[in-house]
Amino acid sequence: MTGRPAPAMLPPSLRVWLGLIAALAALAVIVLGVLYAGHDEPGTVDRWIIQPTADSVRPPWRNVALAMDFWGEPAGAATLVAAAVAGCLLFRRPRAAVLIVAGIGTAVATTTLLKSLVGRTIHGDNLSYPSGHTAFATALALMVALLATGRLGLGRTAGTLLVLAAALVAGAAMGWAQVSLGAHYPTDVLGGWCTALAVIPATAWLVDRVADRLADAGRRERH
Repeated sequence: MTGRPAPAMLPPSLRVWLGLIAALAALAVIVLGVLYAGHDEPGTVDRWIIQPTADSVRPPWRNVALAMDFWGEPAGAATLVAAAVAGCLLFRRPRAAVLIVAGIGTAVATTTLLKSLVGRTIHGDNLSYPSGHTAFATALALMVALLATGRLGLGRTAGTLLVLAAALVAGAAMGWAQVSLGAHYPTDVLGGWCTALAVIPATAWLVDRVADRLADAGRRERH
């Protein structure tokens, strides 16, 4: 008996739109990186939004911001990733588990590399652009939304709206926490959000390609 092919992590109905969004997001990351390369203070846009180098929230909202920040720290992030991977394996979705690990790894590696290349700092020598916390939260939300889109069989419009809404909510929540706590400038947050939008669709497409080729090779060997 031939098993059904594993569902794509990047649904075909979303590939064109998410590909376009990823390209625009990558362009935004580059433009912002060039604009703020080597800077050690907030820009005009940052000052217009908020003075980001001083804590801007008080309890109880400060406690909420600290809780959000924790889930972007190594211990909190590892817990979320482990839970997501366990859920994928529990529902027999190994390709989804690979995407979670590969997507988070790509997002973290990209933000780390960009921080070194751009060299923007906050509070002394702390590299700030783009925000890794925001990229992590957005990336995880994007991948969960992609999985939900495929499982629910959503069409292009509904699927795109779900993916973008998830990215916006997660990015806005983590971005608010980072700016409120003075850990990042607002434009760092925007850069982190766009980084996730750029790398996750590409990673999902790559995971699909590799998994499909391995599956095809396995079928040829059996026959």
